[in-house]
Amino acid sequence: MKLGILVNTDRYPGEIAGITTAAVSKGHSVGIFVMDAGTRLLRNALFTELCRINDVEISYCDMNAKMEGVDTEGLPEKIKRGSQYDNSRMVHESDKIIIL
Repeated sequence: MKLGILVNTDRYPGEIAGITTAAVSKGHSVGIFVMDAGTRLLRNALFTELCRINDVEISYCDMNAKMEGVDTEGLPEKIKRGSQYDNSRMVHESDKIIIL
């Protein structure tokens, strides 16, 4: 099963990390798309380190990051700079979606 997590707030980094690691430990893959205020989590190491887990993909809306003033220089290469297209792709490919 593929779990999609749409993140549009910066309030739940611990919960996102917990859900992600729990899903992967059960053999599921996880796609995370970050937009709006959620792009502020790109400054949070607890969140960005999730990309290093096998079967976890993270992408973010570059336009939203710029609007939020988030510096994306130095992010791990596995975190994909993208657009709302990446959001729609994640939703389409996921069996279940969580929105935080």
